[in-house]
Amino acid sequence: METKRLGSGDVEVTRLALGGAAIGGLYSPVPEETALAAVRRALERGMRYVDTAPHYGAGRGEERLGRALAGVPRASYAVSTKVGRALVPLEPGEPPELAGFADPLPYKRRWDWSRDGIMRTLESSLRRLGLDRVDIAYLHDPDDHEDEVYATAYPALAALRDEGVVGAIGAGMNQTAMLTRFVERLDLDVVLCAGRYTLLDRSAERDLLPACLRRGVPVVIGGVYNSGLLADPRRGARFDYLPADGSLIERARALRDACAAYGVPLRAAALRFPLRHPAVASVLVGCRTPEEADDNADMFGRDIHHALWADLASH
Repeated sequence: METKRLGSGDVEVTRLALGGAAIGGLYSPVPEETALAAVRRALERGMRYVDTAPHYGAGRGEERLGRALAGVPRASYAVSTKVGRALVPLEPGEPPELAGFADPLPYKRRWDWSRDGIMRTLESSLRRLGLDRVDIAYLHDPDDHEDEVYATAYPALAALRDEGVVGAIGAGMNQTAMLTRFVERLDLDVVLCAGRYTLLDRSAERDLLPACLRRGVPVVIGGVYNSGLLADPRRGARFDYLPADGSLIERARALRDACAAYGVPLRAAALRFPLRHPAVASVLVGCRTPEEADDNADMFGRDIHHALWADLASH
């Protein structure tokens, strides 16, 4: 699998990477052994950059990733996790905090952008992962906390990078406007943008991607299937975590039909599309099972005729 170096540092990411929300039980539970087998199969198929976060299953995603990576040579993969959401034990009798995840661990999520909070959150992630370092640490969804990023969270991450505790720092969000401001105002190594540069939503072209090219900040793109609609444009499919409306389903089906005319599955085009932009370093995709890992690797490896991209641009 081809890799891409992040800036001038030593961190490299594979062009196709594994997103860790699925093994944390996003939408529905995943058996433990199935989740571990999915990670191991993804690594075998070349997805040697793996992204996770405390948010995923309230720590379950990180714990499972750590167990799957046990015994794997540390130099053979890169891991990113996120800070900003601290995990606090539930009180006796307090109901689980699902936040879209089935069967989460008994913790609730609390925003904490303080220096000490960033340090504690990363230390807890390292403990769950069974690692002494992560390659990338992202600020996770600071949509309502921009001032705190500038005041405390970014300086804390920058200090961790300077000390060699993390190899690279960045921010991960589902919007482009704030990410663009971070790219322009801060010394970031990478940003993670979910769902805003896909076959259905190309809004990152307007602000984030040009800014990243100017500043030399690589972009990792997540959510390339827009929560599932671009994997299977059926009634009931999700778009950005919610049920897709009829017009979106029709647009996705038109994209599917355009791909079919070239003998290309829609999933293959959705996976490869973001990497056509020179600012994009890697694409994240979730895999719940070994079979999904195989399917995504196979889709990523499909040959796509250049004329198809021109046709898709008109949809």
